[in-house]
Amino acid sequence: MPHDHDHPSTYLFLLAGAREGGNTETLARAAAAELPAHATQTWLDLRELPLAPFDDVRHAGDGVYPQPVGAEKILLDATLTTDNLVIVSPLYWYSVSASAKLYLDHWAGWLRVPGADFKARMRGKTLWTVSVLSDTDQTTADPLVGTLRLSAEYLKMTWGGALLGYGNRPGDITTDTAALTRAKTFFP
Repeated sequence: MPHDHDHPSTYLFLLAGAREGGNTETLARAAAAELPAHATQTWLDLRELPLAPFDDVRHAGDGVYPQPVGAEKILLDATLTTDNLVIVSPLYWYSVSASAKLYLDHWAGWLRVPGADFKARMRGKTLWTVSVLSDTDQTTADPLVGTLRLSAEYLKMTWGGALLGYGNRPGDITTDTAALTRAKTFFP
């Protein structure tokens, strides 16, 4: 989708790490700093918007999900109104963090919230991920990347790609010059 100034692109960055200002957030902010000035950036921290455990009611009663409230409503609304969704999650046990996975689990409910039109409204958005792993072998992030890429495909979203970096201790990402260089051109 070409960028035009009549409809500037919007980016929702969902911070899904367990630490404020962690390596993954640092890498995501480096990439976001290169976005054009007219692009709108929204940053939401899943630690500040805790979701309830996902309750699968598809096969209970009428199978209709209630209208989200509180943190869930904030996240649903932000998800539906952005052009670009960026999951900012460190690699935890070869996948997304628990808060990112719980957010994705809630998509199953949002698909069935009356009036949300989640599937149709997600089509055509672009899904990206930024992740820092404590392994120099980036293939260890394949399950994380696969989870998000397949989720994008399921909803007919565009897969934007994965920006991966290395970091173990706080601040380590600042020495991963290759990742910081990739961050400069990660977003189009």
